[in-house]
Amino acid sequence: MTETRFGLSEQAQDFTWLLARFAQDTAGVIDVIAVSSDGLLMASAGDADRASSDRLSAIVSGIVSLAGGAGSSYGLGPLNKVIVDAEGGFLVVMAMGAGALLGVVAERSASLSTVAYEAALFINRTNGMLNPQLINELKNSVSG
Repeated sequence: MTETRFGLSEQAQDFTWLLARFAQDTAGVIDVIAVSSDGLLMASAGDADRASSDRLSAIVSGIVSLAGGAGSSYGLGPLNKVIVDAEGGFLVVMAMGAGALLGVVAERSASLSTVAYEAALFINRTNGMLNPQLINELKNSVSG
């Protein structure tokens, strides 16, 4: 991967730019994170600070672990998405390529179908670029 002026490859910059656009352009979205399969933050966009993004990464990882266990117990197959519908809003967790996860926190007033649709579009746009090297680069870029 070729480094750019920000110290990130073009692919990493494209990924984080697409994540930021998703957060900014989807009505009602508060925070969005990308999480590696080992539960570490890869990228974030929205209003959350680093500590909140790390906490959301742990929550997303835990939810996926529980949902995956439930799916395995009942022969439901691989996880597609988990939706937490709470009084104050939604948490949508979706599987991405290469074992990565997308976590989206949205306001109660957000259209859940629009948030899920836009999340699916983001995943489709980025699946081709996700590979172990990019995931490691993204994890390293937020750990510093």
